[in-house]
Amino acid sequence: MTVDLTAAAAFLAAHGRLLDRRRFDLLTGSGGADAVVAAVDGYRNPDGGYGWGLEPDLRSAGSQPGGALHALEAFADLAPATTPRAAEVCEWLAAVSLPDGGLPFALPVPDPAACAPFWAQADPSTSSLQITGVVAATAYRVAAVDPAVAGHPWLARATAYCLGAARALDGSTNAMELAFAVQFLDAAGRSGAGADEARTLLDRLRALIPADGLLHVAGGAADEFMRPLDFAPFPGGPARELFAPSVVEAELDRLAAGQQPDGGWTVDFDSYSPAAALEWRGHATVQAVVLLRAAGRL
Repeated sequence: MTVDLTAAAAFLAAHGRLLDRRRFDLLTGSGGADAVVAAVDGYRNPDGGYGWGLEPDLRSAGSQPGGALHALEAFADLAPATTPRAAEVCEWLAAVSLPDGGLPFALPVPDPAACAPFWAQADPSTSSLQITGVVAATAYRVAAVDPAVAGHPWLARATAYCLGAARALDGSTNAMELAFAVQFLDAAGRSGAGADEARTLLDRLRALIPADGLLHVAGGAADEFMRPLDFAPFPGGPARELFAPSVVEAELDRLAAGQQPDGGWTVDFDSYSPAAALEWRGHATVQAVVLLRAAGRL
């Protein structure tokens, strides 16, 4: 299946946020890193965190771990370039981490209009492996080219928390928590002080993941699943060893074939506002390019 990048660019021009357009331009060679950072800055708060709907279903103005995740996604696109903003968001993450080193799923949301209930009603006093794992995994992608992130104390504390929480995972773990824990272990297992333990934990979690990599998201849409690329989005890491190569290749084929006639991609989960629904499509379009590019498909 051949991806039509011209059609994808047209979809983003018609429907995408400026951030998604800038990320797409950078990834396809027609834009620069500074433009991506400037677009991310539009969601930045004076405290160094990110809000303002950078996470489409969390439209609160305040800084949130979910906003930090999306900022780090954009900063990972910059490689081999870096930005001081990445270390600055690590400072913010350190400031809002709980004593055990984990992040709360969300901080209090005083302005919950059009925010998903799971964000607005989250317990800010309890650490979440789900959000800490995926934020740390994305930070590791940035850290691969940015020594300021690689050596930041927040990442070390988050790593220790995630390793400890991953040891306790069992068959009762929900699909998203498991997928994001595996993403974290994949990222941490590539290098660093916790690499050996991360690989050991990945091997133990193998029993919880079906061979086809499909786990239904409890409480989600009927067709909402965590899939192989949600567990192991990038090549070269230990999480890819959880799946047969044919499973990964079939999933990449499916991703490429998911481009719609309008040029964009869709998501398999429900959104909580019309704006979020469209923004998620722009985000999904860029993420498809990120994953297919990493796999050598573009």
